[in-house]
Amino acid sequence: MKYFLLFAVVLIACTAAIPKGKLKDKASSKTIHQFKVPSIEGGTINFKKYKGKKILVVNTASKCGYTPQYEGLEKLYKEHKDKLVVVGFPANNFGGQEPGSDEEIKEFCKVRFGVTFPLASKVEVVGDNTHPLFKWLTTKEQNGVLDAKVKWNFTKFLLDENGKLLASFDSKVTPQSEEILKYLK
Repeated sequence: MKYFLLFAVVLIACTAAIPKGKLKDKASSKTIHQFKVPSIEGGTINFKKYKGKKILVVNTASKCGYTPQYEGLEKLYKEHKDKLVVVGFPANNFGGQEPGSDEEIKEFCKVRFGVTFPLASKVEVVGDNTHPLFKWLTTKEQNGVLDAKVKWNFTKFLLDENGKLLASFDSKVTPQSEEILKYLK
């Protein structure tokens, strides 16, 4: 009983020392809506603009076996535009499969696949220069949900309407797969 009382006193003292409203996990209060990234079109992609919609973030490449997924991503974007935005992030981290400039990538995506969903300027998605958004997406300590790895091009991250991470999908998961579509029903 004596130890229980001592524990209760310590617990109350520690709780009282924490300023009101600071009990929340710091990571859980962060969302994708805190990020702004340069757009391949010029200007900025402000994720705050997508509040109320799910967001599918995909690292992309133009010379990859998974490059035809651009077509599926565009179809997904058009079919679910009222509740989903797809944002592509060209990256040259795997096999040198995205060597082009932003202008070349933009042209390739429009001409070859009719891409209309937002594309960010080319970024690094792994390594020492990983873009802060991808650090957040892949680190549970930052996103409050899960640790994930970007193992290859066309890794996908799905976020809910409030900007919280829901799931990650490896390259083999296509945009029209049930694994992704079940979140859009």
